[in-house]
Amino acid sequence: MNDYAVLKFGGSTFPDLTAYADLAAALRRRAEEEQRPMAVVVSAMPGETEKLRGQLHEVNPQPEDATVAGLLTLADTVSAQLLAAALHRAGLTATVLAGHQQGLVTDSTFMWAKATRLEAEPLRRALDKHQIVLIPGGQAADAQGRPTWLGKNSSDLSAVLVAAALGTDRVEIHSDVDGIYSADPNMVTGARLIPEVTYDTAALMSLYGAKVLHRRSVRTAKQHGITLICRHNRAPFPFGTVIAGDGGPAAGVVANTKSRILAYATAADADLAHSVFHTEGIDTVRLEDGPHLMVVGGYLDIDRFHRLHDLPRARTVGIPVTEITGSRATTHIAADAEQAHRLAQKLHDALPEPSEPALGLRAL
Repeated sequence: MNDYAVLKFGGSTFPDLTAYADLAAALRRRAEEEQRPMAVVVSAMPGETEKLRGQLHEVNPQPEDATVAGLLTLADTVSAQLLAAALHRAGLTATVLAGHQQGLVTDSTFMWAKATRLEAEPLRRALDKHQIVLIPGGQAADAQGRPTWLGKNSSDLSAVLVAAALGTDRVEIHSDVDGIYSADPNMVTGARLIPEVTYDTAALMSLYGAKVLHRRSVRTAKQHGITLICRHNRAPFPFGTVIAGDGGPAAGVVANTKSRILAYATAADADLAHSVFHTEGIDTVRLEDGPHLMVVGGYLDIDRFHRLHDLPRARTVGIPVTEITGSRATTHIAADAEQAHRLAQKLHDALPEPSEPALGLRAL
């Protein structure tokens, strides 16, 4: 067994303040059972990050990226401190390591920062002194100690980076769904849990907008040989999908209504925009059927981004709905969210029935 357990709990784990006590009780039971320190990455309560974003934009509709990164990540800090308070009340020793205390150094992109150095010593020192070390998701710092943000929904990436620093070979990702499904079960009737997928398939689904996992977290897990275990964030915390190097072929439909398809005047314009988005760490897909670019759902002011980087003008033509079979992806364009829902259902109904091997994994 590894010396440390690394767990991540998404924002939906904390619908209200009582949820912190509930999770603290579950973590206490696990600490007593396993007798090993835990590094626990937590996200902000639902709506808290967007509340801060709204306040910031009231003060300045076009804030600097460094200001956005410094403010929005505070929502995750609040969540970590609330869980620390609940853990203390439950009789556990716990501490919070903010971005500048974790030993994770990034570039100065601020809002979509990339890790440049991992130092395990700050984490190990904290884990030597406490039963549980809490890490606010998505936080880091650049070489000058300034707050940086790993991007929207990047708590998964934080957890994988923590595991990589500690040399741990698995990370448990807890969210409001227990794994990767063949489609969004909130959108598509009959969506099926996929028990096992490879890193590459999971990354491809994430690239096209599947919301279960952060794509860079999957790529980083593959780089370090870290198995990702998807679990539900409510007791008894059932296991769902295992993401690792091995796994059978998987098929699914991805429809993220926050994603957009942009149309440019020429293929050269679309290629240029794709290159700039990629350089800035923003997930985009250059589609093959004309000068089209998919901007994957998440926090981004597309018009402002074009102005800041002096990109060619683009118009929004719809919402992408993508069929994925193994390594093959085919994207369709829906005019609006309602049409995207209907198209996703139609495409999913045509998928073949998969075989589902048993996992045989232990519950929390």
